Amino acid sequence: MNRIISLLAAAASWNICAGNPAGIALPQDASLDVLPVPLSLDNRALPNSPSGGYAPGAVDCPSTRPTIRAASSLSAAESSWLERRRNNTVGPLSSWLSRMNISDFDAAAYINTHKNNATALPNIGIAFSGGGYRALMNGAGFLAAADARTSNATNTGQIGGLLQATTYLAGLSGGSWLVGSVYTNNFSSVEALRDGHNDSSIWKFGNSIFEGPATGKFKVLSSLSYFESIESQVSAKADSPLGFNTSITDYWGRALSYQLVDAPEGGPAYTFSSIALTDDFKNGDIPFPLIVADERAHDTKIVSINSTVYEFNPFEMGSWDPALYAFAPTEYLGSNFSGGSVPDGQKCVRGFDQAGFVMGTSSTLFNQFILQINSSAAAGVPTFLRDIFTKILLRVGDANDDIAQYQPNPFYSFNNATNRNSQSKELTLVDGGEDNQNIPLNPLIQPNRNVDVIFAIDSSADTYYTWPNGSSLVWTYRRSLNATIENGTAFPAIPDHNTFVNLGLNTHPTFFGCNASNMTGPAPLIVYIPNAPYIYNSNVSTFDPSYNNTERNAIIENGYDVATMGNGTLDREWPTCMACAVLSRSFTKTGTAVPAACQTCFTRYCWNGQLDSKEPSGNYTPPYKLSELKISSAAPAAVTVMKTSAYISALAAAVANVLV
Repeated sequence: MNRIISLLAAAASWNICAGNPAGIALPQDASLDVLPVPLSLDNRALPNSPSGGYAPGAVDCPSTRPTIRAASSLSAAESSWLERRRNNTVGPLSSWLSRMNISDFDAAAYINTHKNNATALPNIGIAFSGGGYRALMNGAGFLAAADARTSNATNTGQIGGLLQATTYLAGLSGGSWLVGSVYTNNFSSVEALRDGHNDSSIWKFGNSIFEGPATGKFKVLSSLSYFESIESQVSAKADSPLGFNTSITDYWGRALSYQLVDAPEGGPAYTFSSIALTDDFKNGDIPFPLIVADERAHDTKIVSINSTVYEFNPFEMGSWDPALYAFAPTEYLGSNFSGGSVPDGQKCVRGFDQAGFVMGTSSTLFNQFILQINSSAAAGVPTFLRDIFTKILLRVGDANDDIAQYQPNPFYSFNNATNRNSQSKELTLVDGGEDNQNIPLNPLIQPNRNVDVIFAIDSSADTYYTWPNGSSLVWTYRRSLNATIENGTAFPAIPDHNTFVNLGLNTHPTFFGCNASNMTGPAPLIVYIPNAPYIYNSNVSTFDPSYNNTERNAIIENGYDVATMGNGTLDREWPTCMACAVLSRSFTKTGTAVPAACQTCFTRYCWNGQLDSKEPSGNYTPPYKLSELKISSAAPAAVTVMKTSAYISALAAAVANVLV
C-alpha cells in the first residue's frame, strides 16, 4: 500500500532502534555529516495565536472582512508574491543551469535574453510524497542535495541551487512533516534541522512521539507528563467558549510538533499562516509551501479518487476541484463563515491553523489503520495489541473522531449547487494520500500556476518490501482523464504500475511528458525520482516509531544519493539531464532548438511509451546501486523490552486522555 498506516500502531512495533551513537563518517565530498556550524534555528514562523497557546481565539475582524472566494484564479496575495519570487529566481536559475554544464549551450545568456519575460523562464515545483518518517528522511536527502547551502552541494557533479531556483514546494503526510518543519523553523537547511543545537530536540527521532523528547531544554520528565502537557493544550481548544470540536488529529499534531518545531512544547501557538509574515517569504526569497489533504464524507472510512483534494498555503486553504472550487483565508480558519463571509457583528477567529494541526491533518490515517489492522500489513503487531487497537480505534472511528475536524466549516452555504458539504457545519479532512495520490501533484498541475517541471520525490510503500512502483503517478494520471473533476488540468501519460517494475522505471529517475505537443493540454514535465537503495535500505517500515541518529543520517544520505545518482557515480551527466528537464518547456515557449546534450538526455531518461503490463515475478527486491553502508541499529534485547513497555504505557495514557 502506498499510504502510511497510522503511527499509533508503532507502539507495538518490535523493530526499535538503538539510542544515540555517533554520526557516520564519510568522505567530505559525499557526506552530509561533515558540516559547517549549523544554521540558526532561533527564528521561525511566528507564535501568532491570539490566545498565546494552542487554542484559537476571537479577534476583531479587519476593516476588510475576510471572505471566501471562488477558485477561478490565483489569489491576489499569491499573484503579488509570485511576481517577487519569479524575479528572485532569475539569478539562482542562471547560476544553477550554468553549473549543470549543458554542452554547447550558454545557459546564462539564454536566461539573460528572456529574463524580462518570466512566463518564458522555467517555473519549478518539487513534490514530496507521503510515507511517514521514511518520506521525511528520504525527502530530506533530496532537499539537501538541491540546496546551495548544503556542504559541497555546488561542487562539480552536484545539484545544489535547484532549491533556490524553485517556486513551489509541496508536501503530503510524511512529506508535509518535511515541508512544514523546514518552514516553521525559518526555512532552515536540512543540515541545520538534522544537527540541531545543544538545547534542541528537533529531528531527534530516537524517542518516539509516544515517549516525548529526551534531549534538549524542552525534554519532558516522563511520558506521562508529556501526554499531560498535550492533553492540557488540546483541552484548552476543546473547552474554548467558541465551541470547537477536537479529534485525535489534535493530539497527533501536538505530538509531532515536539519533533518538528524547535520551540517549547512544539510551539503550540505557532500558526501556518504566520509563514507569510516572515521577511524571507514576504520578500519572495524562498519558495511557496503547499500541504495537501483530502475530504472524506461523514460516517465513511473510504476515500475515493474523486474525493475533493484540499491544499493549505500561507494565504489560503481550499480546493481547485469543481465540487468545491473555493478558498478561505488560512489565517481566519475557525471563523464562522456563512455563505462566503463572516456575518456582521460577529468576531473573527485566529489561531485555528496551528502549524502542527495542519501537518497532522495531512497525515491523519487512523481510519486506514482500522482498515488494515487485520491485514498482512499489520502482521508484526502482537495479537493482544491488535485486539486492543481494533477495539479502541473502532470506537474512535464510530464517533467520527478519526479525521481532522474543521469546524465551523468555512465553506458552509457556499457553492451550494456543487459543494456536497455546503450544508454541514463541519468539514472533515484526512491524509492526502488516502485517494492513492501519494505525491502531492494536484496543486502543482493547476493551470493557474503554470508550473513547467515537477520533481516528484516518491517515498511510497507500494510494494511488498516498501518500495515505490509509480502508483501515485498512475492515479493522478487517471484522475486527470475524468472530465468531472480534472478542472482543466492536464497530466502526461503514465504506464501501469506493473510496467514501472518490469521496465525498471521505479529504480532510477524517469521523465514523463517530454513531448509537450503530444498531450491534451499544457502539462508540466514530471521528473519521477523514486526511493531506491544506493547505500542503505531506506525502505524502513512505516510501523517503526523511532530512529537513532545513525540510521536517520543514513536514510538522509541515501536520499542525497537518490537525488544525485550517487554523486554522479551512476551517470556523471545526470546534473546536465536535470537541467535539460527544467528547460524543456521553456525551449518550447521560446522556440529554441534543443541542444544535442539535451536530446541525448531525453533519449536516456524519457519514458518511450513502451508497456510491459504482466504481473512481475516475485517480490520486488532491488539490489544496492553503490557499496552498502553498514551501520548498527539493533537495540539490545533489554533496551527493546524497556522501550516497548514505555510505548505501551504512554499509549495507554494517551488513549485515556483522548477518550475522556
